[in-house]
Amino acid sequence: MADPALQEKKRIRLWLEHIVRSLKRPAPLTSGWKGASLALGAIALCLYLVQSYTLIGARGAIPYIVGTLVFLLAIVLLTGVIAMLLHWAKKMPIRYVWLALTAICLLFISFIGPIPLMFLASLSIIVAFSLLGMFVYRWKSGGYRESKAISNVLSFITAGISLVYILLGSYWLLESGNNNLSKPYRLQVMKPADRYPVTLSNPAEQGAYRVKTLTYGSANSYRKAFNAKDSLITKQVDGSSFVKNWSALRTKTFGFGPDAMALNGLVWYPDGDGPFPLVVAVHGNHLATDYSDPGYAYLGELLASKGYIFVSIDENFLNTSPYDDLLVLSVLENENSARGWLMLEHLKVWEEWNGTKGNPFYAKADMDRISLIGHSRGGEAVTVAAAYNKLSASPENGNMTFDYDFGIRSIISIAGTDGQYKPAGQPTALNDISYLSIHGAHDMDVSSFNGASQYSRIGFSGKSADFKASVYIYGANHGQFNTEWGRSDSVGIGSKLYNTAQLLPQEEQLQTAKVLISSFLDATLKEQQEYRSVFQDLGHAREWLPDTMYISNYWDSATKLISSFDEDIDLATTTLKDGRLIGEGLKEWTEEKVKMKYATDQYSAVHLGWNREDASGTPAYSVFLPEEHELSITDDSAIVFAMADRDDKKDTSALDLDDLIDLTIQAEDKKGNRASVPLSSQSRLLPMLEGNIMKWPFGFTVPTKEPVFQNFTIPLSELKKINPSFDPSELSKIRFVFDKTEKGTVLLRDIGIRDDKGSNRAAGS
Repeated sequence: MADPALQEKKRIRLWLEHIVRSLKRPAPLTSGWKGASLALGAIALCLYLVQSYTLIGARGAIPYIVGTLVFLLAIVLLTGVIAMLLHWAKKMPIRYVWLALTAICLLFISFIGPIPLMFLASLSIIVAFSLLGMFVYRWKSGGYRESKAISNVLSFITAGISLVYILLGSYWLLESGNNNLSKPYRLQVMKPADRYPVTLSNPAEQGAYRVKTLTYGSANSYRKAFNAKDSLITKQVDGSSFVKNWSALRTKTFGFGPDAMALNGLVWYPDGDGPFPLVVAVHGNHLATDYSDPGYAYLGELLASKGYIFVSIDENFLNTSPYDDLLVLSVLENENSARGWLMLEHLKVWEEWNGTKGNPFYAKADMDRISLIGHSRGGEAVTVAAAYNKLSASPENGNMTFDYDFGIRSIISIAGTDGQYKPAGQPTALNDISYLSIHGAHDMDVSSFNGASQYSRIGFSGKSADFKASVYIYGANHGQFNTEWGRSDSVGIGSKLYNTAQLLPQEEQLQTAKVLISSFLDATLKEQQEYRSVFQDLGHAREWLPDTMYISNYWDSATKLISSFDEDIDLATTTLKDGRLIGEGLKEWTEEKVKMKYATDQYSAVHLGWNREDASGTPAYSVFLPEEHELSITDDSAIVFAMADRDDKKDTSALDLDDLIDLTIQAEDKKGNRASVPLSSQSRLLPMLEGNIMKWPFGFTVPTKEPVFQNFTIPLSELKKINPSFDPSELSKIRFVFDKTEKGTVLLRDIGIRDDKGSNRAAGS
């Protein structure tokens, strides 16, 4: 008779073996789970059929059946793939799944850049190195001896493919990209020399003054440069009302908290009596301990030699600091407004020095002639500073009073951000101040031309000689405007995803900045208004600017607006009261917000599309002036407008000059006398410039084009020469006649009448 104890042990062993086998294989679909599956599937299908009928049932039985089945099949296939992946993941060891998830996080940090490419790079590395590691370990451990020959062959092929992929990927990652940058519409081609006799001196040439340097800063500054032997000492200022989440680690790094921010600056100034115009520059966001302010020394050396005091201020303590911010867990917040406010606090120091006998800068700075320059977030900070300069209190805190009102005459945004800070929730709008925005088509940080938004919000009362301008530069990136930042606009390994080989050489990008900034400052601070012509038409700077492609825009206080297309939703009305807008034979005619690479912008334009083959007559767009208006049109006036090619499908590398959009600009007086000129008689309309910043073949992962507006000027005196019977003072209609290019689509805004006599007086010509 069997031992009962042994039988009990056997039963327990068999029971445990059954449990282990159950854990090793998927549980069978028991009747309970079958019931759950049937019930869930039935109710989901019924609800889906009802909803599908609601959405497409009205189209008829066949469309309903076909549409319902196609969409159902797509859902079943998609969820089936997901279910298979989850089932496959269950078979992976928990150790590998854990490491794979960790690797994804680490690789995402390593490849900071466009999300699609971050995902592709991370997934590629995980798959390739996992397969190669699996094969190497299996081979080293002798696992291949127990496998079939076909399995070993397949493993060897897979490992070989993985190795080749890794080697090619490493080469792709390390090389700088393709340097073939097609520039068919170079400045020298678009602006021939015979139309632009040289009458101005090169604004980028060193001036006659010997340049001296000095630093200033708060006592015991975290940087020795600001506490040198001859440095000037400044008091710290309380900026705690502007920033949030300033960490204890940040205080330890910089030696002060938000209530005691440092006022540090590098100064280049002319060796002379003065007073000299004061130019204050501020950097943007970069690694906080990789100091950015020395990167504008090239501007300091140039401008000081020409008779400006140039200051590059230190706001690095407001920048990104992964260590102090615990990577992303304790990021400094709301610092954008502080950047602008600090610029005004620096100006307070300069005002004090300028009036203090014995100070090296006593009576040296002309505090009525000030310009602010900002790069990146600094490009937005200068607009904040200009806005705060005219306010009596902070927009967010009425108890924080302001008393600035410095003589800020102009501001310059270099690759500036826009809208990261909105005073009292409103976009920053400025009036009666000159503004210049410079931006690169290959900017890999501020990837859209944000400065164009601020440009649209600069207004003029007509009481000053101010102007605004923008210049879009093909081949320019974000960082090369600062010599400390360079060609990489991203951080670390992530910068290797970008095609930096196609960028302009840094010396050319710096030359562009020097020409434009120096011309702008000469026009706005020194009243050498002849340099305004550089921004009215870049052809006047063709001898000094690097020979790449540019799109520029311009508007001044001597211009009266007819239509900006921002005023209402009525397609037939102008901004000017009682004016009318009429489209004829157009394929497309809408007013819309301008769509940039990453967002719909804040300003509007009229979108006009035509195809002469399909039109019954010649497509045209007419602007009718009201019978009574205050435009004061004379023979010295000019029709001005801004236009952009809207066709983002156009292959710009395959076009020649004759393929660029052309049309006729026609003016008509009250008696019906007409005079016309082709648009190309003034300048060609450039297409969207393609800033393909990602390495091949991943250009598709980010937008590469956006509409950038180009200004045009049609002098009424030229139209009168064409038809002497035409009377400019009786101008009643402006027509855009699409009679030269077979089909196309454009954006049009800022139609106006400029008093060229008044503008020329301001320009000193």
